[in-house]
Amino acid sequence: MTRRTIIAAACLSGACLAAAGPAFAQGDYPGGKVVTIVVPFAAGGTTDLLGRILADRLGARLGGKFIVENRAGAGGNTGVAAVARAPADGYTLTMGTVSTHAINPAVYAKLPFDHVKDFAPISQVASVPNILMVNIDLPAKTVPELIELLKKNPGKYSFGSSGAGTSTHMAAELFKVSTGTDMAHVPYRSSGQVTQDLLSGQIQITFDNITIAWPHVQDGKIRALATATPQRLEVAKDMPALAEFIPGYDASSWHGFFAPSGVPKEIVARLSTETQAIMREQAVIDQLKKLGVDPVGSSQEQFTAHIASETKRWAEVAQKANVKIE
Repeated sequence: MTRRTIIAAACLSGACLAAAGPAFAQGDYPGGKVVTIVVPFAAGGTTDLLGRILADRLGARLGGKFIVENRAGAGGNTGVAAVARAPADGYTLTMGTVSTHAINPAVYAKLPFDHVKDFAPISQVASVPNILMVNIDLPAKTVPELIELLKKNPGKYSFGSSGAGTSTHMAAELFKVSTGTDMAHVPYRSSGQVTQDLLSGQIQITFDNITIAWPHVQDGKIRALATATPQRLEVAKDMPALAEFIPGYDASSWHGFFAPSGVPKEIVARLSTETQAIMREQAVIDQLKKLGVDPVGSSQEQFTAHIASETKRWAEVAQKANVKIE
């Protein structure tokens, strides 16, 4: 999927999504003021896609203007930190991910924010499957064959990720820990760079979001071995899940909506209610399902519990894999 295609998919119009709720009165939140949703990654990726869908739909439902601001850097930490320092008035929000709010606290020696104390979780927006892929010339056509190849050649083969500490990096670290294998890590600045080097053979293995990689798999340019989810995917029922070979394996990527800590509870609750409703809109569901994205739309309480569980889980993986970023 190209960057242009993903951005186009994000621009869901009000005509396309007709199930809008009633607008607020002028004096109510957002009351005519612009609300900025900070996406802590570059435009064109999955987080950006979801942020733009929320901006479009929240603007329609609440009668205000919601815009996306891309502020990339440091594995998502730059943009998220800016929101943590923003006024707690509900006019600066952020799209967080499993990286910014579960993995980074475990792998970075120091963060410019506290992922729990500095944010009010609004809702988990979606879950995005990662898939295990290899260069088409690698002599491994199945997961067992890949494990055998890596065990016979420890450290010989390299895997790429979209950055140290990202979900794609940690998916591979979990794979290594779970299988007793060893691969060299090559971090990149974006998934696009990873894909290009996987296609050319500069790296041999990677995990990546299905939204980025699937078109190349369908074209036969990259070989997909398994999904990094507990079950098989509806869009690729013939591709096994890694849990079929590694019991309990799960390295899905997830995306969530956050406000700075201290935003009035009434505003956070309203945003949560509206986000949950948006993720139940049939047009949104259909659009995301085509891209391999699973809409979630959880409550504040459910999302808070999920963050706590994921933080604990990835801290254990980081410790076992000895991943630490200074």
